[in-house]
Amino acid sequence: MTMNNICDIQSIAHQALELEMQTIAHLIPTLNDEFTNIVHLIGRNTGKVVVTGVGKSAIIGQKIVATLNSTGTTACFLHAADAIHGDLGIIEENDIVLCLSKSGQTPEIKIILNIIKAFGNKIIGMSAVKNSHLHTNSDFFIWTPIDREADQHNLAPTCSTIAQLAMGDALAISVSQLKGFQEKDFAKYHPGGMLGKSLHMEVAHLIHLHEKPAVQPHESIDQVILEMTAKRLGATAVIDHEDHIAGIITDGDLRRMLLDQPFQTTTTAKDIMTTDPITIAINSRAVAAIEKMQKHSITQLIVTNKNRYAGMIHLHDLLNEGFQIPPP
Repeated sequence: MTMNNICDIQSIAHQALELEMQTIAHLIPTLNDEFTNIVHLIGRNTGKVVVTGVGKSAIIGQKIVATLNSTGTTACFLHAADAIHGDLGIIEENDIVLCLSKSGQTPEIKIILNIIKAFGNKIIGMSAVKNSHLHTNSDFFIWTPIDREADQHNLAPTCSTIAQLAMGDALAISVSQLKGFQEKDFAKYHPGGMLGKSLHMEVAHLIHLHEKPAVQPHESIDQVILEMTAKRLGATAVIDHEDHIAGIITDGDLRRMLLDQPFQTTTTAKDIMTTDPITIAINSRAVAAIEKMQKHSITQLIVTNKNRYAGMIHLHDLLNEGFQIPPP
């Protein structure tokens, strides 16, 4: 492949992304009182949102359903072709139906619109074409205008599906905020993967990975070195008889000690410890721990439980769980 061909490919991709970006920008002026009314309609509704469409609109519809469900609005997908062959029974009395169609003239959508209206359910149409069959037969309408599709023949659903997807996201997010959807609610619906870990995993789930390195302030430097070596965390907490934190000693503290003075066996933990160390509560989220480590440029954190020493976690514990160091 020649460099010219590479440049042509990059130019085509650039143009496609520019067209899709412009499509989303053109959606913003369409947000009006009707959109606000739709958000309030869904937000106060006691039933679910049934999303329907065919072709690429059906695929986008399934993603909108997923976003609604994950942000606190119960939703399901109904393929318009299946709807006319018995699946209309999924629509219950208080459900709202969201119909997606680029042209607004999709034959399957035309067939089911009158049936759904006879059920008495509210219909929200979403189409790129005003005054289409879908527009005129919907109770509410979301306009997703496009200038053209992104491919050279103006045929492949690209800009039109991007518009549906973006407007579906805007709708779901608006409804979730109207309903007061909180982070704890989001966590309930996302227990798996890294997202689930970031929302659910606590420091308490990690401290069992290590023994608790600890010395008391009066203990000798020899004991400090033995404790740090045995527990292999590169640090040890310095605690009193009631497990209150007096300080921390790290590998760096030992190196600085040796640079400042000859090694002396009479040195005690309190002579080289760092007082007021950075700590984290045992019930804190694990993601908060890695953020705190990054902020303070440290690799260990003392864990406390009701202001008493509970253990220690290391940066590697979090990295091994798949967490990433956040940018500074």
